[in-house]
Amino acid sequence: MTKACDALIVGGGHNGLVCAFYLARAGLKVRVLEARDVIGGACVTEEFAPGYRNSTASYTVSLLRPKVIADMRLGDHGFRIIERTISNFFPLEKDYLKLGGGTARTQAEFARFSPKDAETFPAYEAALEGVAEVLRAIALKTPPNAGGGLRALLAAASQGRRLMGMPLDAQRDVLDLFVKSARDFLDGWYESDAVKAAFGFDAVVGNYASPDTPGSAYVLLHHVFGEVNGKKGMWGHAVGGMGAITQAMAKACTLAGVAISLETPVERILVSGGKAVGVKLVSGEELAAPIIAANVGPALLYRQMVQASDLPPDFVRRMATFRTGSGTFRMNVALAELPDFSVLPGRALAEHHTAGIIIAPSLDYMDRAFTDAKSSGWSRQPIIEMKLPTTVDDSLAPPGRHIASLFCQQFAPQLPDGRSWDDARAAAADHIIDCVTQHAPNFRASIIARQIHSPLDLERKFGLVGGDIFHGRMSLDQLWSARPILGFGDYRSPIHGLYMCGSGTHPGGGVTGAPGHNAAHEILADRSLFGRLRHRS
Repeated sequence: MTKACDALIVGGGHNGLVCAFYLARAGLKVRVLEARDVIGGACVTEEFAPGYRNSTASYTVSLLRPKVIADMRLGDHGFRIIERTISNFFPLEKDYLKLGGGTARTQAEFARFSPKDAETFPAYEAALEGVAEVLRAIALKTPPNAGGGLRALLAAASQGRRLMGMPLDAQRDVLDLFVKSARDFLDGWYESDAVKAAFGFDAVVGNYASPDTPGSAYVLLHHVFGEVNGKKGMWGHAVGGMGAITQAMAKACTLAGVAISLETPVERILVSGGKAVGVKLVSGEELAAPIIAANVGPALLYRQMVQASDLPPDFVRRMATFRTGSGTFRMNVALAELPDFSVLPGRALAEHHTAGIIIAPSLDYMDRAFTDAKSSGWSRQPIIEMKLPTTVDDSLAPPGRHIASLFCQQFAPQLPDGRSWDDARAAAADHIIDCVTQHAPNFRASIIARQIHSPLDLERKFGLVGGDIFHGRMSLDQLWSARPILGFGDYRSPIHGLYMCGSGTHPGGGVTGAPGHNAAHEILADRSLFGRLRHRS
């Protein structure tokens, strides 16, 4: 077995790179092992048709933690974000709704649907921001680990102090957002179906569930705790696509001394005497290291890369029921021209083209999309978010041409009746295009090329089991100290020396960098004398 280094990172996604950077900065010799021929995991920019490049999986940025950006000095390596003028544009049956652009502008827009909702909006905005601030505060902190003794009690007290110090009405908002369905939560604030849909959409992004599902309000909250260029709650476009983020991270890692190996897929974690001792590559080569940090999802790690005999039986049983599958179908399309929407006509570049274009006009529509997918495999009327990145970054396509990113829900991770996504993917893609064309009649005719990622494609290409963009569902039983399962919420595993640093750990999915940051700090703590004494054996 080849002695590789002090630490091996399995998977070169953004969290793996963040973890590698912090370990290398502390003086460790680190090597990242990436299965694909490009670094970045699901946060990549790739050419999908001649002359057309796009963020082929993750497609927009907000949740990346400012501390990670600053520590890695990503701005020095080409990282730049363009803010959205407005956040989202919703084409409705005979109208439209634009969300964002400031409180006053949003109120004026809501007033067209409900004066009461317009008046309510500032209080709603303040309530969400109050809870989002709590999430920001704990995102870069290790959750208190069940059974972790005094250290866990101190962590719980520290993280709970901020919550308990909030006014009572704010604590009630926290409780509502963690346990209620998105519909129940939004019904308590708004009366207009269109306004509820504007906020309810965030509750189903990457969430194979209905807005009526208890706990779906939390997913809504998860999507608003980010910031762009210091502006809280904003979303933006990474110049050069999402791959520009991981390319910048790779440069930071290289400067810190990290070795990055592409086309180096890992087959198995090697364990001896209850300790991780290295990895076996698909090629058959074995690499030794006392620290292994896995930036793959828990389902992939513990069901495929670690032998069950190396894990406690109860852990194996519980990981067998760890839920994955985000109901996501992802498509990238090369366009000859911009979509011309019936409710807001025009093929010339306009404000709404630069926003997230959301086809999901009501909570009832979103609920039907989920129930359809459960019964037949995909939605008759899917939830679609379309981004047109070339409206703000013309480097991604030939002059005068455009790209559309289509992020679609709900599509069952596994089709019923034994059908395969290999046989259904083209029909599903055609159906999505038809749905967009109903709102923008020129859309289908303008398509030059397309790239399809069904849930099965996402699993095969990016290692996302069940096509789950979050590495595991963001449900109440799989959050915070219970992510991935209770007792192992502190980035450690039952195997000494094996850590988790991906989105299957706290604070969850999205391009945040937080799991990688937090895992690295726990690894470094375990290398200290005090840390080694407290590590679970």
